[in-house]
Amino acid sequence: MDTRSLKLFISLCDTLHFGRASEACHISPSALTRAIKQLEESLGVQLFERDNRTVSLTREGARFQIYAREALTQWDVVRNSLLEGVQELQGEISVYCSVTASYSFLYDILSDFRKQHPRIELKLHTGDPENAIQRVLAGTDDITIAAKPDTLNASLAFKHIATSPLLFIAPQKDLQLDPMLSGSPDWSAIPMILSEEGVSRKRIDQWFKARQSKPRIYAQVAGNEAIVSMVSLGFGVGVVPKIVLDNSPLAERVRILDIEPQLKAYDVGLFALKKKLQSPLIDAFWSQIR
Repeated sequence: MDTRSLKLFISLCDTLHFGRASEACHISPSALTRAIKQLEESLGVQLFERDNRTVSLTREGARFQIYAREALTQWDVVRNSLLEGVQELQGEISVYCSVTASYSFLYDILSDFRKQHPRIELKLHTGDPENAIQRVLAGTDDITIAAKPDTLNASLAFKHIATSPLLFIAPQKDLQLDPMLSGSPDWSAIPMILSEEGVSRKRIDQWFKARQSKPRIYAQVAGNEAIVSMVSLGFGVGVVPKIVLDNSPLAERVRILDIEPQLKAYDVGLFALKKKLQSPLIDAFWSQIR
């Protein structure tokens, strides 16, 4: 069975850029263009809208993307079940996580995994942790490492890796902030640097609501690393998981505030679609966590 055209199509879906997709697939942009055109001709529909600047999926392309991802997953399941006991698992797994998670967890997981399954190729994508679960739900990546939300989508499987407290942090010394933080702080007057969205933002919003207080938001940022950076420069008080602080080069420039009641800790772990655990490749990766 030739799955090459489906893999090329998925790569272009992920990047929406012929140059980057062709580089990832180790073919020329012209060869990728021909392959996509042949696929469109065989289907009788246009899969991508493209001009000199942009590439986007058509409605038909979005529908075909669902089929393509399912077909490749099922192909891995069937192929590896047929080869079980005959040779090593082989194929490809796409993993997404934040840069912090890659430092904290991936090394131990991947070092053992590579020893046991050297013929499985791993594609690692890093970025904003708030996008992690959505990328798995959309089928963009097979597995992600992220914080468990209070409500988990029924289609997702979760496997615990670690617990990380959610901390209030402030600059080491700040002539303006220090008096505001002494005694019983008036949180409505303290500048806050918070995540735009995600688990930490929901928990800090709930914290303020329980205290019948409204935060004075100085900045809303994407990525916890940026919060540590802005706090270290004296822009305000931030809220970040301890795991981020432990891996930050700016950790010595901030201090942890002893705030009560404490925020609910992060439950960090692996996420994957339950149906994808049928794949021997995904299951092999999943089984690394004990």
